[in-house]
Order: sequence, then C-alpha cells, then structure tokens
Amino acid sequence: MNWLIFAIKNVFRNRRRALITILITAIGTVAIMLSGGFALFTYEGLQEMAARSSGHIIVAHKDYFDQEEETPMELGMVNYQQKIEQLKEDKRVRKVLPRTALSGLISNGDKSAIFMGSGIDPEEFVVKGPSLEMVAGRRLSRNLEKLETPEIMLAKDLAKSMQVEVGGYLTVMVTTADGVLNAIDVQVSGIFSTGVPEMDKRLVMTHINTAQELLVTDKISSLHVYLYQIDDTDSVLESVQKNHKTLALQSWLEQAFFYEKVKNLYDRIFGMLGIVIFLMVFFSVSNTMSMVVVERTREIGTQAAMGAYPWEIVRNFSLESFVIGLTGTALGLLISGIISVALQFANIQMPPPPGSSHGYPLMVYFSFELAMLIVPLLILICVAAAWIAATRGVKKSIVEALAHV
Repeated sequence: MNWLIFAIKNVFRNRRRALITILITAIGTVAIMLSGGFALFTYEGLQEMAARSSGHIIVAHKDYFDQEEETPMELGMVNYQQKIEQLKEDKRVRKVLPRTALSGLISNGDKSAIFMGSGIDPEEFVVKGPSLEMVAGRRLSRNLEKLETPEIMLAKDLAKSMQVEVGGYLTVMVTTADGVLNAIDVQVSGIFSTGVPEMDKRLVMTHINTAQELLVTDKISSLHVYLYQIDDTDSVLESVQKNHKTLALQSWLEQAFFYEKVKNLYDRIFGMLGIVIFLMVFFSVSNTMSMVVVERTREIGTQAAMGAYPWEIVRNFSLESFVIGLTGTALGLLISGIISVALQFANIQMPPPPGSSHGYPLMVYFSFELAMLIVPLLILICVAAAWIAATRGVKKSIVEALAHV
C-alpha cells in the first residue's frame, strides 16, 4: 500500500503531463466504449427487426426452404391449427401465427400492377409492435364477420400507383392452388410504409382467410413462432426439431440476410478502431514514462546506490503507470455512461441506412461486459509501456545515473 501511495504522489509531481496522459487514456476509453456501444445497439436492433419480421422460428413443409413451388401452396402446411396448439404448449412461446404468401395482379379498373403479399392473422400487428408506419387508415380488422368486403392493406407507393385512398376498392387476382385464375374485390383499410422503397412499391397484406379464399385452399405457407426472449431461440428450435421431425425449421438468424453482413463489417471497422486507440494510448504513455525516466535518472541512481533492486525501481514506475491507466479508464467510463444516458433523451436521428427511407434514433449502449474487457487491457498497456521505458532506464550504471544532467 505504501508503494501505491508513493506512486500516486510521483504521478502528480508533474500535474500537467499526468493530466494530459490521463485524458488521452480517458478519451481512448470513451472512444472504444461509444463505438462498441453503438455496434451493440445496431446488432440488437437488427436482431429485433429480423425477429419481428419473420418470427424467432419459422415452421414450414419439409421442402419449403429448399424447393420452388410449381403451383401456389404446393408446399403448404395442412392441419396447422393442431400444430399451433402443440407449439404453444412451450411456456417460452409467446405466439404462433400462420402466414400465407401470395402474389398476383392488383387493379383499380384502369391500371394493374404486380403485387407481393401475405395473408396474416391481425394479431401479428400486436406481437410485432410498431414495425410498420401507418400512413393512413387503420390495420386489418380482427372481426371478419362484421366486414361486408374483404380488407387489404397497401404499401404507400403501391397505393399511389393504384391512385386509391383508404376506403377505396380494388380487384385482386391470383393463381389458385389448382392453377386457375381467381379474383375478388377488396376494400383498402389502411396504407403503410415499411421504410424500404422497393417493398413499398409491391407489398400488400390481407387477412389469412381472405388469402385462403383467393388461393382456394385451406393450407398455409408457414407458421411463425414468436418467443418471449430472443435468447431462447436455439433451445426452442432444438425442442421443436425433436417433436416435429417431418417439418422444416429456420431461425430468425437464417432469415436475417443483412445481420451477418452488417455484423462482420462493424466487427472489422470497430476492431481496427480499437487497435488504433490501443496503440495511441500505448505510445502516449510510453512517451510520458520515457520522459519521466530520463528526468528522474539521478533518482534512479540514488535508489540503486541505496540498495534498491532494478526490479523494484521498474515496479515503482509500473505502479505509476497503473495509477494513470486506472484513473484514465475510470474517467472514461464515467464520461461514456453520461453520454449514453444523455443520448436516450437527446432524440438525435441518424440518416436512413442504404435501401431504407426511415432514419432511426442514435443510441449507444453502455456495456459492462465491454468495460470489463477494455479496462484491464488499457491498464495492461499502460503498465507495459512503463515497464519498457523503466527497463531501459535502470540499465545504466549507478555512477552514470548519478552523473546524469
């Protein structure tokens, strides 16, 4: 303890230089914490977006993910209600919702356009949360019995192309499961935006019963399992695979095509940034300690003349660097925490990412796991820099050190 107090006093013998070195270490800590926190926020956002879009687990016909259908619903699921009840027996499962994929032509009488869409359970909007921005109107009704005409929701650019507003009527035409054409009139209940321009030009949503009526089938394309916790995905997936060996399963990760690409890109970018920051701190502390060792060469000679071992002298300088590293990282963590909290209330909007028309709020997570990783590393770098500088200093003979000017 006495040596540590001695090291603290030595650090602040030159307060300006010590303060600059501590600030550089703090800035390095802040930079790593903020960049890492932003990456973690991005990863979690992509995970939740993928899980909300497709569900944590997708259950389908055994060949659904590997083969192309020659006719609609060729690889559809039958008796899906029974499978829903079986899947819901797991307490980790929040909801199991059916979905039917469909595509075809949509027309206002004067103009037609190709659409891609899904027949869904309206409960999906509740489970997903605010995944769609409603531009006008409302979401699909849960009570079909009160509807005189089947409802449909259109993406905003498709609605603009069809020159239709909420309450307007359109005709939807698809190829049925038997390979013949079928058409029904629908009423527009709402207009929405996904934030992805290409999807906004083609996407429609309707009730799953309406989709089955269009396709003239009682099959569905897939079941989408929503869990309470995304971390349970692997364990639930393994459990479902054991109990439903005749079905094909995919997790949200297999559906999240952008997640792995973005994560790999960010890992490389922030990994290189971390290396640069570590080097910056190392050379800064190394330069500071080299100057300290040169200035205190006579002190080193005096300690050696009084019987101090070289390793004891090196230890003293290393302790001083430890104090600098500990103080700098503690200050950096404090600043990082303040910035992380402040951003939650600042409502700073980031520009839309490529392929999207919606921005998103800038958030930075304060990660204790990341802090527990970088704090020891930065302190170790500081101590290593001091050890290298001090080791060179103690190699001088006592006479040469005492005669140093």
